[in-house]
Amino acid sequence: MTITPSQRLQLDLDRYEKLDSLQAGHLRHIYNTSSQPDGQWNHMGGVESLQESFDSYRYQLATMAYATAVTHYHRIPAARSMFKPLFRQLIHKMLLPDVWAYWYTSSQSGPLLDASLTALREPCPDPVCKENIMYSGHLLLMTSLYAMLFDDDEFEKPGSITFTWAPMFWGFGAQSFKYDNGSLQNVIFSQMEQNNWVGVCCEPNAVFIVCNQYPIIAMRYNDVRHGTNKVESVLENYKAAWDKKGMVTPEGLYISWLLLKQDHIVPPLGIGFTAWANAFMNSWNSELVASLYEKQVLGYATVIGDEVRLQSSDVAQEFRRLVREEGANPHDPSTLTKSRSSPHPAPSDPGTGSPLPYVLLWLSELGRKTELDGLLRYLDRHQKPTWENGGLFYSRNDTETNEDGSLAQVDCLRGMWDNEAMVLILTVRTWENRRVQIHPTAQNLDAGLWAVYVDGELLKYDNVEAGGLMVADVEVGTDEVDILFKKV
Repeated sequence: MTITPSQRLQLDLDRYEKLDSLQAGHLRHIYNTSSQPDGQWNHMGGVESLQESFDSYRYQLATMAYATAVTHYHRIPAARSMFKPLFRQLIHKMLLPDVWAYWYTSSQSGPLLDASLTALREPCPDPVCKENIMYSGHLLLMTSLYAMLFDDDEFEKPGSITFTWAPMFWGFGAQSFKYDNGSLQNVIFSQMEQNNWVGVCCEPNAVFIVCNQYPIIAMRYNDVRHGTNKVESVLENYKAAWDKKGMVTPEGLYISWLLLKQDHIVPPLGIGFTAWANAFMNSWNSELVASLYEKQVLGYATVIGDEVRLQSSDVAQEFRRLVREEGANPHDPSTLTKSRSSPHPAPSDPGTGSPLPYVLLWLSELGRKTELDGLLRYLDRHQKPTWENGGLFYSRNDTETNEDGSLAQVDCLRGMWDNEAMVLILTVRTWENRRVQIHPTAQNLDAGLWAVYVDGELLKYDNVEAGGLMVADVEVGTDEVDILFKKV
């Protein structure tokens, strides 16, 4: 009996998950970005050009690699031939001098992170031999993921990870520093041990919690691949060291960093480092990460009604104070309004820029769907999602918020004070076919009763002390909106 296939296969493909157009667009953008000619970094430029900050190439490449890895493993596991070249190209970019040459100057240190210095240290062109875990840790994880995902020992061969230092008009010839995944891991392991297991320094003398999560995860992958168990002792010692030092501050956030020589802990200045660390520490310390979530997120990612917003550090600190000291309801709009009126701004973590990407990673890792979806909706409305060559990305935005938190999102058509009528007049609209929520603030007000009107209708009123302020929450679209602050 001859068996022939059916002319038409009846199979319900809806049973099988697939990427939607937005997910495919983001993946295509990773492909487009990594496929640029070496030396071309379109859409990857940062606020400073020396690759010292948290928008540097190494962080972008590593994050693209992790996104590629989870997409392949969890969503499209059968498409090996598509993902392996992409992942390999990201590692290639990671090994370019453009990415790691900053270490020659950074390795010399300075008083910002070591006040005891009286002279600069000797420069070191080798980017992984000592410290610099903010690069070496990501590189170890990227090459470990490559080996695990594709069962490929390319980066386990001697010399497979080579750094060539060859400035054209400096020095006495090229220098090469040769490693492989195993020797790179050994260097990192040795430094952890030398530092009494608190971790490897990022910059000279400074140990960050987040950057040490990547080599820990990589060691686990390598243990699984090679049948070893090196990471168990690392974790045992690492946890003991930080239980003694105090990784978690009384307010629930993680420390910013540890100055190793001075044994000095720098307290948290925002949610950025905590969220970033949680997104990866959850892989091995999920009980701690889950137990701290509510305490850490309070005031930073606010959920009021169906509106989810990420607040700046000054607003978040005041929000947390109101809840802690005055028993304010964290889901009441008035708590947020009062927090935005705080005259005591708090500093943000230096160099991190907006904490939004780290918070999104954290929320996604913990499965906090309400908060994650709310912030993604906000991102899609306000951060200019852009399509280019089939790739989807968000246009660069160097400003987390401006003074009122939102007015840069609209065109201001009128802004004036009428002293005779005792009224501050503001007229705004959006420049695109969209609606945004803004929070205009009137400051330096005389003492007395003040009211806010939107298009002639009373929005709110309150008694204000001399020199005080009022904040309004107003939705604005393409039609002009008149906002008036009037002394009654």
